[in-house]
Amino acid sequence: MTILENYDEERIKRSLSAVSQLLTPADGEELKRSARVVKYRRNEIIYRENEQPTRLLCLVNGKVKIYRDGIGGRSLINRVLRPVQYFGYRAYLAREPYVTAAAAFEESVLVEFLMADVCKVMERNAGLTAFFMQELAVDLGIADRRIVSLTQKHVRGRLAEALLHLVDVYGIDSEGILSAQISREDMASLSNMTTSNAIRTLSEFADEGMLAVHGRTIKFVDMKRLERTSLYG
Repeated sequence: MTILENYDEERIKRSLSAVSQLLTPADGEELKRSARVVKYRRNEIIYRENEQPTRLLCLVNGKVKIYRDGIGGRSLINRVLRPVQYFGYRAYLAREPYVTAAAAFEESVLVEFLMADVCKVMERNAGLTAFFMQELAVDLGIADRRIVSLTQKHVRGRLAEALLHLVDVYGIDSEGILSAQISREDMASLSNMTTSNAIRTLSEFADEGMLAVHGRTIKFVDMKRLERTSLYG
């Protein structure tokens, strides 16, 4: 973790525009005083399970995963984040330790605010409170859908859904290549399967013409068939 003193302030303002437009000048100044810009290296831990939450985190640049450690050293990725998304605040509002951990998929830049100051502003700013209520509601919907997927779908359906989720979060370029490079271990964690199963199933999808896989680069060839596989396995 590196605190950046001279990170592009205008870039941060543009990134945080969804929240900034909800703030009065006084509210904006109060949050600005509590903010710091932090850079995390690839795979660096942002927070750990059971730590006490103190910060509202906003991903400005890079990619972040939210995960839980499981049995036997395996972890389960709950969701992945792209700029600009807020996270890390649910546990503070629930007055409990973190039940997940967060780490950078790649080199990432975050803006971090003290939650105590954020809550002071929320007490007098209904618009900001409504914004974070909606964010929590969206995250809850994602969690509800993933419970069904991870507990009821075959491994093929789970991996197909994980791939489609990555497309939804990070997008693909004009050639159909995923705009993120995900390790096989993280792909397995996102799909709740072993790494060997993830590697084998990815190879099956490539052999069947749904994907083209070269190292960590994934090209989507037949999206319709992948969607059917997500539904029916």
